[in-house]
Amino acid sequence: MSTIDPTYADLGLALRQPAARQSLGQDDFLRLMTTQLQNQDPFKPMENGEFLGQIAQFSTVSGIQELQASFASLATSLAANQTLQAASLVGRGVLVSSETGWLPQGGELRGAAVLPASGDVVIDIVDASGTVVRTLDLGPQATGVARFAWDGRDNAGAAAAEGRYTMRARLLQGAAQTALETLAVGQVQSVGLGRNGLTLELVGLDPAPLADIVQIL
Repeated sequence: MSTIDPTYADLGLALRQPAARQSLGQDDFLRLMTTQLQNQDPFKPMENGEFLGQIAQFSTVSGIQELQASFASLATSLAANQTLQAASLVGRGVLVSSETGWLPQGGELRGAAVLPASGDVVIDIVDASGTVVRTLDLGPQATGVARFAWDGRDNAGAAAAEGRYTMRARLLQGAAQTALETLAVGQVQSVGLGRNGLTLELVGLDPAPLADIVQIL
């Protein structure tokens, strides 16, 4: 016949099912320590250092768990605060890295080119068919960000249709030409919260993560 360790019998652990929780709480630990003291060998009692060491280990584990809970609460609070701040962007314009810009009806397409060096900057506005509808000569520009605005007129002066247009920026330095990164100005229409964090829904443009916003206008 199998026997039950009196230590575990006193704790009431012998009748527990395998599916029971796998960790000890503070009450369980104290009960275990008390039972351990009651059943120790009177000729070889537990050393004070060993007893204190077990208490210290449990205190350390308990402290780490409380710290993790505090960090989780802080992360939730920060996420909520960030969401509120992002919600305040609805209706405002933001500058985001994009090869395409949005031309609203009767409005203008606004964007910028990122210059690693100074030189002349030329912007080609290209429609969905790949045709250059307007070329903007910004002239000499210093290193940094060169902004531009297209009034929606093509090279012949006719009004272009509302929609998305590709922006191709070039840096001219003598006979050399260098393609430049472009930025688009988009209006925030809503804010979404997903697995990858906050995302801004922009009018006419692709959604942009909050972290990718270059500037709030």
